[in-house]
Amino acid sequence: MNKIRYPAVAGLFYPSHPDELIDMIEQCYLHKFGPKSMPVHGTYEKPIGLLCPHAGYVYSGPIQAHSYYELSKRVDALEETTVVILGPNHTGLGSGVSVMDGIWRTPLGDVKCDEEFVEELWRKCEIVDLDETAHLNEHSIEVQLPFLKHLELLNIAKFKIVPICMMFQDYETAVEVGYFIAKIAKELNRRIVVIASSDLTHYEPQEIASKKDAIVIKDILEMNEKELYEDVVNYNISMCGYGPVIAMLKAMKTLGAEKAKLLAYATSGDITGDYSAVVGYASAIVE
Repeated sequence: MNKIRYPAVAGLFYPSHPDELIDMIEQCYLHKFGPKSMPVHGTYEKPIGLLCPHAGYVYSGPIQAHSYYELSKRVDALEETTVVILGPNHTGLGSGVSVMDGIWRTPLGDVKCDEEFVEELWRKCEIVDLDETAHLNEHSIEVQLPFLKHLELLNIAKFKIVPICMMFQDYETAVEVGYFIAKIAKELNRRIVVIASSDLTHYEPQEIASKKDAIVIKDILEMNEKELYEDVVNYNISMCGYGPVIAMLKAMKTLGAEKAKLLAYATSGDITGDYSAVVGYASAIVE
């Protein structure tokens, strides 16, 4: 019997009622900071990498929607797509790098894991453990699922996920995880999307946060994962998911990605009007 991972932050980061959740997701797409358009039907052509924020939808949802709008143009429902979601470990529970199999429950329906991909990953990549503990209360991966499930409900995509929670975010670990994601995607001949779930600078004044965020965004757009790691350390940038972003960049470059584009950037201050201590949010695409 498949294990079920139940929502930990439904009703907190996003609505727990299906109709209210769909309404909020649609509001994110149409928001002034969002793409101002609903998802469209597209065609899968090649691997895609995305940077997505993971705060409450009221704060980062419109920025997050940019990534899923671009994703909608690059996937289809003809075949299943494997979506690898890399998120930081905020809880301190579980092992250093944790992947989980089974089913993830959302208010919009269940999401299945790509069991074969999960097994290949934890068997071949020594740093990765099969461990559900790290995932039980972690929000960074969970908040991506309603956006993905919404695309499925619109018959825009069909997907399974590979959820990877990273407590260890050192450069060597992140690069190794990214390399094996790409290697296994090739070996299994998967349609692949790799999502790095991360917010940027945390709880600094807008002027400081935006300057620090510009540094890491530049590194991401240059697809320079080594420089990203060094800048996070040297400039003391409180980006919570730099390891997932490094892993995503490594995976995408190994799969042949050639360019990255910033889709949107804002801070919590742009939403609330309080610029004294903000969190930065960005969406980007790598392909």
